[in-house]
Amino acid sequence: MPVFDFNGKKDDAKVEYTYTTFKSNLREADKDHPIIILSNKSGKLVHHSSGTFTSPIKGSSFILESDNGEVSEDILKVDSRFLSLIKWLGENHITVRLSGADVPEGYGIYKIMEMGVTVRGTKLAGQNGFLQFMLQRLFQSEAPSEEEVDIEDMEDSDSMKMTSIQSISDYMTCAGNTLPENIRLWAKRNLAIAKSSEVTPEERRHALRALSIMLSIYWKNDYFESIDPVKARQILDEELYGMEKVKQRIIETIIQINRTHTLPAYGLLLIGPAGVGKSQIAYAVAKILKMSWTTLEMSSINDPEQLTGSSRIYSNAKPGLIMEAFEKAESSNLVFIINELDKAAAGKGNGNPADVLLTLLDNLGFTDNYIECNIPTGGVYPIATANDRDQISAPLMSRFAVIELPDYTFEEKREIFKRFTMPKILKRIGLSETECIITEDGLDAIIDTFKNTSGIRDLEQAAEHIAANALYRIEAEGAKSVTYDAVMVRETL
Repeated sequence: MPVFDFNGKKDDAKVEYTYTTFKSNLREADKDHPIIILSNKSGKLVHHSSGTFTSPIKGSSFILESDNGEVSEDILKVDSRFLSLIKWLGENHITVRLSGADVPEGYGIYKIMEMGVTVRGTKLAGQNGFLQFMLQRLFQSEAPSEEEVDIEDMEDSDSMKMTSIQSISDYMTCAGNTLPENIRLWAKRNLAIAKSSEVTPEERRHALRALSIMLSIYWKNDYFESIDPVKARQILDEELYGMEKVKQRIIETIIQINRTHTLPAYGLLLIGPAGVGKSQIAYAVAKILKMSWTTLEMSSINDPEQLTGSSRIYSNAKPGLIMEAFEKAESSNLVFIINELDKAAAGKGNGNPADVLLTLLDNLGFTDNYIECNIPTGGVYPIATANDRDQISAPLMSRFAVIELPDYTFEEKREIFKRFTMPKILKRIGLSETECIITEDGLDAIIDTFKNTSGIRDLEQAAEHIAANALYRIEAEGAKSVTYDAVMVRETL
């Protein structure tokens, strides 16, 4: 790698201040996987050493505070994701405490804590956790390419949401190279608008809001680590009773991800009567994939603009529901649960919401009218639910692998109520199984009461009703235990 000073610019006159970068996508550091390696020529670097990184004028080193004065140790290696952050710490003279251990090449640093200093007249990490926020974000980011590490045009620079120009500027300085290129350029343009005195206050406000939304999202690549199919099956068996066809299709998806390390080209469309557990399946998949999830309720959407957002030319402009879902999930890789897809075509004269969904489902990127930037969607896995197959357009249907779910049989409902529903309600309400007993004929009576309804939602309400009745008899009437046979069940329900 060429010799650079800590500005990232080539300068052969400063060869004593050299360092190299290495690429890593590890999500956390430890003694065996440090993010910085210092020289430790003095031998004074120990766990919880305090000091400051130097400004670019002094070169790339760490000034250690010791009993005998200051000691300078050169930076030898840096995880490329953290290079700009260390430069920023040095430029702003922020005192830090390092956690580290001896390594063959010197002293490896795996944790950095801010000690509390004033920078530009405002407290940083001691007040709002900016440094820890940055470290967490950078650990979740992908290593930049070599070209991005050596870039020469780097700008100076409520919970940890970035809502001020200063925090956004600092974030861009520290993490800009880890963002996707189009988002990095978009952020620079919008930051310039937010700082400009030549645009209206409304334009500056919209630019700042858009930046706060976009930079709150972890922009991940679409590479997925392998998933243990055995553990995936365990989760499915814990969450879902029966549904072998659905479980088989999900395990097939897992195996495909393990082979390609990318999401399948098609999402899942679950079609079946209300209450059969379609949404529960979607949540189980998100749990298996270890992905954030978000929902879109298509029954409440009748205008495409609700999904795409409105243009910034309007004073009351705001992003659409899809962009808000990314912001809420704080990740570009997420499971999109689209409830009641069969209601997506119910537009009211201003266009069809279903057409907007097509752009999201094609994985070619999505553009929100308010944000005005193409959002990568390669890490989005859509799972849609619907009751009526005939109400879904052919273009939408073609974007999914379709699984039709029949209603539960009498025996399946009986087992679900006995093994899952009732124990869950008793645990939540604070009753033991010996305090609320349901006989076999009582169980049959419960299922028979709701034989003409689909799904298990009515059964869940019945379990809640019976448990509440038992609790009342125990607390108000002094009963030790309540047994529900068929007669009592019918009286209670």
